[in-house]
Amino acid sequence: MRRTSFRAVTVATAAATLLAAGMTAATAGTAARSDTSEASRYAPGMVAAMERDLGLTTAQAVDRLRTDEALSATQHTLAKTLDARYAGAWVEGDELFVAVTDTAGAAKVRAAGANAVTVGRSLERLDRIATQAYRAAAGSKVAGAYVDVESNTVVVEVAEGSRADVVSAVRQAGVPAGSVSVVEVAQMPRTFINVIGGNAYYIGGGRCSVGFSATGGFVTAGHCGSRGATTTSPSGTFQVSSFPGNDYAYVNTGSDDTLIGAVNNYSGGTVNVAGSTPAAVGATVCRSGSTTGWHCGTIQALNASVTYAEGTVSGLIRTNVCAEPGDSGGSLLAGSQAQGMTSGGSGNCRSGGTTYFQPVNEALSAAGVSLITNGGGSTPTGCSGEESAFSGSLSSGAQAAEPGTSGFSSGSGTITGCLDGPSGTDFDLYLQKVSGGSWVTVAQGITTSPDERVSYSGTSGTYRWVVRAYSGSGSYTGGWSTP
Repeated sequence: MRRTSFRAVTVATAAATLLAAGMTAATAGTAARSDTSEASRYAPGMVAAMERDLGLTTAQAVDRLRTDEALSATQHTLAKTLDARYAGAWVEGDELFVAVTDTAGAAKVRAAGANAVTVGRSLERLDRIATQAYRAAAGSKVAGAYVDVESNTVVVEVAEGSRADVVSAVRQAGVPAGSVSVVEVAQMPRTFINVIGGNAYYIGGGRCSVGFSATGGFVTAGHCGSRGATTTSPSGTFQVSSFPGNDYAYVNTGSDDTLIGAVNNYSGGTVNVAGSTPAAVGATVCRSGSTTGWHCGTIQALNASVTYAEGTVSGLIRTNVCAEPGDSGGSLLAGSQAQGMTSGGSGNCRSGGTTYFQPVNEALSAAGVSLITNGGGSTPTGCSGEESAFSGSLSSGAQAAEPGTSGFSSGSGTITGCLDGPSGTDFDLYLQKVSGGSWVTVAQGITTSPDERVSYSGTSGTYRWVVRAYSGSGSYTGGWSTP
């Protein structure tokens, strides 16, 4: 397989090598200072935690953070443009691999500078297989399930001694042969709430960790408290809570509390939160929790399912970051981007383990609140100044044509449009034109934000807007202007 690196490749000649050798002593101090300067761009304690947990040098940790940030952004864009041909993506070192189901998709991946891997099953199909297999194997013997994008298969984890029974159940359910692997695990997952006192927030006699500040309060794990439950330090009330099924909650705090877009790094400082762009499989992530502080690892799978004693939770981020009781609800970050809140898992921070996280954007969307980012403000939104308007509501994965399926007429010139989606979601905006009797996309806004702006210069014809809820649900408004 041809491997295309996102880094520049340097070819050193003999003369250049000799010159570099002569400069080594003079430049060593500069290189060290450069590493330190680069590390200061990231949160205090994050680089140190990566060095401790992942065995990296300062330079390697900084390089990984910078690389993961760029590759995750590329992955997110490709997932949208490939649509049904997309079969997942993962990061290996400084390279991005994207699985696709046909040669046309592979060409798009290579054009974006990533490595294309042609596979037989799309991610959408794998998700359906995972649901089918999980339901067939449902019961106390099942630990969890997730899509392994690298092998283009589904993995179902079960208790020791139960593999044969689960394999039989999956086969009888008609799950496609060769699409599922059943693996035994030594420990069954558990949630990480704790009844021991600490310095996070309290729910009766229990303790959990704050996830991320949001408009009027904070998001955390749903298993930490049911709707109406009260908290102390800080004081608040669970206004939204979902567990099992999901594992998110929103706690409304008092008006005298100061909401900061940052996370405790347990090294005497904080990590500023800049947004909530989802990271790719293989990306480095760090977790903050009131029991064990900062720990780092990598994302192993997305949209994973796990079974606790209380029930099944789906749509989670699976990682190899450790966690322990009391860390529940705590923050998961990829660089400065919020990823999710600690749900549960197995193992501990002495021997290592597997931990699952509830995606933060789903929690924000369900609560109808915005993430508080560094500087103390929420992500700016707004769509105004256009001649015509539209509005509607969408569930995650759905789309709608605006202003209706018949569209609108426009003369030659520039068409502009904007979309204001619900906070904490990822809504996209497409401009389509009738061509040869079919609707063809001519421009699009597909960032990770709920809000989009599109500008297109074209000929006269019939156009329409398509709003797509890539992730999250809720109401939207938008507008457009014609020449």
